[in-house]
Parts: sequence; C-alpha cells; structure tokens
Amino acid sequence: MKKIWIWSITAALAGFLFGFDTVVISGAEKKLQALWDTSDTFHGVVVIGMALWGTVFGALFGGIPTNKLGRKTTLLYIGVLYTISAIGSAFANDPITFAVFRFIGGLGVGVSTIAAPAYISEISPSKDRGKLVGLYQFNIVFGILIAFLSNYLLSDLGENSWRWMLGVEAIPAILYTIFTITIPKSPRWLLSKFKVDEAKNVLQVIDPSADLEKSMLQINSTLYKGGTDETIFIKKYRFPLILAFCIAFFNQLSGINAFLFYAPRILEEAGLGAKSALLSSIGIGFTNLAFTLLGIYLIDRVGRKKLMYIGSIGYIISLSLVACAFLFEWKGLAVPFFLFLFIAAHAIGQGTVIWVFVSEIFPNHLRGYGQSFGSSVHWVLAAIIPSLIPVLFTSVGPAIVFTFFAFMMVLQLLFVVFIMPETKGISLEVLSNQLSKDRKKK
Repeated sequence: MKKIWIWSITAALAGFLFGFDTVVISGAEKKLQALWDTSDTFHGVVVIGMALWGTVFGALFGGIPTNKLGRKTTLLYIGVLYTISAIGSAFANDPITFAVFRFIGGLGVGVSTIAAPAYISEISPSKDRGKLVGLYQFNIVFGILIAFLSNYLLSDLGENSWRWMLGVEAIPAILYTIFTITIPKSPRWLLSKFKVDEAKNVLQVIDPSADLEKSMLQINSTLYKGGTDETIFIKKYRFPLILAFCIAFFNQLSGINAFLFYAPRILEEAGLGAKSALLSSIGIGFTNLAFTLLGIYLIDRVGRKKLMYIGSIGYIISLSLVACAFLFEWKGLAVPFFLFLFIAAHAIGQGTVIWVFVSEIFPNHLRGYGQSFGSSVHWVLAAIIPSLIPVLFTSVGPAIVFTFFAFMMVLQLLFVVFIMPETKGISLEVLSNQLSKDRKKK
C-alpha cells in the first residue's frame, strides 16, 4: 500500500501544477493590463482567457495520448509543457507572446485532468479509490494556496514582480517531471495493450492477496466485451455521459474559476485595499486546503453523494450572502468571510468529488475518452466564464453575477438529489456494468 500512495502522490503532483498555473495569474493580471494598456475585453479573452482555451484544447484531445501513449507517458509530457509555459511567460514582452506561452501551460492543465485521475483510479483498491484520486484535488488546492502565497511574497519586487510570480513555477514543474519517470504504468492500460506480465507485476503490488488471474479476467471482460469500435457516445453509455456533463457543468456554474482568477479584484471591489486583497487571497487558499483535506477524509466514509449535498447547500447560502453584500454595500470583512464560506463549500463538495467521480463512471477501455469529455465540458465553461467577468462586473455588477451563480447551485442540488448515483466502494468493473444500458437487460 505504501508504494500505491507514493505512485498516487507523484501522479497527483500534476494537480499541484494545475492549481498553481491556474491561479498564479490572479496576482499579475492587473499589472499586465496596466503594463500593456489593454481593454477589459482583450485582457479577459486573450491575456487571461488564452490559458483557459489551451486547457480546453488539452481536455478535448488529451484522451488520445492518455489512451494511445499511456497514462504515465502522458503525465511525463505534461511536466514538460508546464516547464516551457512558466519560463516563456516570465520572459514575454508583449501580450501575444505571453498568451501563447500561457496557452501551452493550459494544455498541460487540460491533459492533466484526464491522465492523472485516470491513472490513480486504475492503480487504486476500490475501498481507497476516493481518497487516492482525491490527492489530485488536494494538490490542486495546495498549488492554489502556494500560488496565492507566492504572489503575496513576490509582489514587492518592483515593476517586474509579475515575471517572478509566473517564472517560479518552473521549479516544481521540473521536479514533477523527474519524479514521474519513477512510477509504473497503469495495469489496466497495460492489459489493454496486451502487456500481461508487466500488468501482473503492478497488480501484485496493488493487492498481494488477490487472485491475479481472476482480477485480470474481470478487467479484460470490460475491456473487450463491447468491441474495439465503441465510443462514449453510443446509447449504451448515455447515462455516464449525462453524469459527466452535469457534474462538470455545475462545477463551473458555481463561479469557482471566475472567483479564483479574480479573487484580489473581487475583494478590492468589496472595499479592501490591494495589499489586503492579496493577503485575504492567502486565507482563501488555506480554507480551500483545510476543507479539501476534510473532503478527502470523508469521501470513502460517507460517499460522493453526501459530500455533494453538503457542498450544494453551502454554495447556495454563501453565494446568496455574497450577492447581498454587493447589493447592499456591506463593507469590511463581510465579503471575505462569505467568500471563505463559498470556498469551503466548494472544497468539501465539488472540489473533492468531481475528478474522483468522472474517473469512476466510464468503462476501462473508454475511460480516457470519458475523462476527456467531462474535462472538456468543465474547461469550455472555465474558459468562457472567467473571460466574461471583467465585462460583467462593469456592466451588470457583482451582485447580479453572484445571484446567477446561486440559482445554478439550486439546480445542482436537484441533480444530486434525483440523478447522481453513489459510487463509493464499488469496483471500476462493477460500476461499468451498473451504469451502462446493459444493466437494464438483466
């Protein structure tokens, strides 16, 4: 089990780079807009949004290398993309060059949301799968926290402080790339490529007491029973497709990425000074980390569905309070406190559950493509929504924006109550049978 933890933590470090890369821009974005004198639209769509469109592209096509080259090899290339992006962004001297290198980093983020959860879910025992895949989300929020802290510490380095903020990511990116070389390949991917002996060795480490022949027979039964020409879009897999779409859709319609990208700006809109806003962002990062740890502790104990109940109700309360704070112009610590509540609700609910859930609901032979679909929905919305925030804040105001997000979370709660199944403690192969249309024929 110790080796499984080491392998899972190593793969999950892709999440650290995801979190760091996504949020590090929040400390630099206002300086970049002033430096290059860009409009709100250009700033949101190009300077900020290009990284997210890179993420969309990575999510759309990341299933191809994840399935063809393997989970491990794909994770290795992700580290290279992050390294190139960090160095290139730090040395950029114009918004277009900057956007290109941010796009490359976005590719790494998008592909990591497919390869890392798929890899960890395929090396994990069923009883521990939630918390092991949850390590990916933990690393995302840890990366977010470190990005907020790094931005705060580097903010006084003068007019080029933004270069240090973005360039420092190269250090963990290089270390992650080196660590990834040491992990084995996914046993389920190895079996899909008929590398039986190598798969046996990994499966033996995962569960030394298991009947290897029986385990491989069970895995192979889901790999090949549908034929090689199946896709996730056939009628048989409509239900897992709907589940992946809904959880990804509601994740972004909470406003989480819009908030993380513009946390300092939102806090300044609420009346805090620039330095106080950056400092409050660090508090948001700590809150995110603490409640993610709680979510990971609970996910294999109470299940995915109960965490989504808690998160949905927390979203509705906190987003409604944030909307009221802006509407009635509550000053002081009201908005930071309500935003802390929002981030806690996200961390224990959607934040902990989404990547675990999407990695579980598709069959082995289509998992990479299923992950790609769920990630694509997530990142298309993650590209669109933050890109619109500067314009929406100026045109309709923060109160209307947060009211809309609160309403969408009411719809999420209905999805959790009436549609979402529980996947806790069930093997990937059994889940595949339960969630496919074939289960209704039995």
